[in-house]
Amino acid sequence: MSLIEIISGVEAREATLTVFDPDPTVAETLAEHFADRNLRVVAERPAEGPTGYAVLERGGEFVTATAIDELLPAGDDAPDDDLADDGARADATPRRVGRPILDHLDETLFTSYSRADMVAASREIEDRAWRVGDGELHAGFQTLDVLTGESSTYDRLGEKERLAVHAYAAAEGNAPESSSFTVHIARTAEIRETWFVAYDGGGFDGAKCVLLAEEREPGRFYGFWSYDPDTVDRVIDYLTDRYWGSEPRDEDDATA
Repeated sequence: MSLIEIISGVEAREATLTVFDPDPTVAETLAEHFADRNLRVVAERPAEGPTGYAVLERGGEFVTATAIDELLPAGDDAPDDDLADDGARADATPRRVGRPILDHLDETLFTSYSRADMVAASREIEDRAWRVGDGELHAGFQTLDVLTGESSTYDRLGEKERLAVHAYAAAEGNAPESSSFTVHIARTAEIRETWFVAYDGGGFDGAKCVLLAEEREPGRFYGFWSYDPDTVDRVIDYLTDRYWGSEPRDEDDATA
């Protein structure tokens, strides 16, 4: 297994939402709603039987079913339609579009994130680790030069007494001097080619999250983020097994 294979494995776990409705635009609308999820939307127009519902499956197994009306935004939810006579919003917490399906989708795929997108997504996970203040945070920076530019942020994170911070980078540039976080220097292609931030939740499954992407073309990243505890554990276990201890060697490297 490798980081690239973990990404491929998540892509392969694509779920399928089958929409049973006589209106073909319903499936198109739902496909737009779930465009950033690991989900394929297909339309079925049965000649007989009930319609107006959708079935979620993963790996050929049934996950859940729900009425189409529970997935689409209702007309009454439009901003101008749920204001009371005095101008106040009648419902301060409108229904989240697609919630019956989203509750079963822990992973979000993205296909062309820029470096700015990756930084923004990384900050969300770093902020969660900071707020919880416990456990382990693992982050890959591709090269030591990039890590050096982020050393002040990770110094601050590493100052949390119960938060262990681990940074991973290929041996290109000079390692930053810091006693606040641990640097794991690698000579493997996958560290140069991937960007990741993984937080183990500090003992709480509900706080676990991971961002993992491959730079498949210069400055463009393809991967996922996930709140699934098993996926988070898989990434962290791989990193600790592969990169803690003796420095790993790439197939093309002559030295360890």
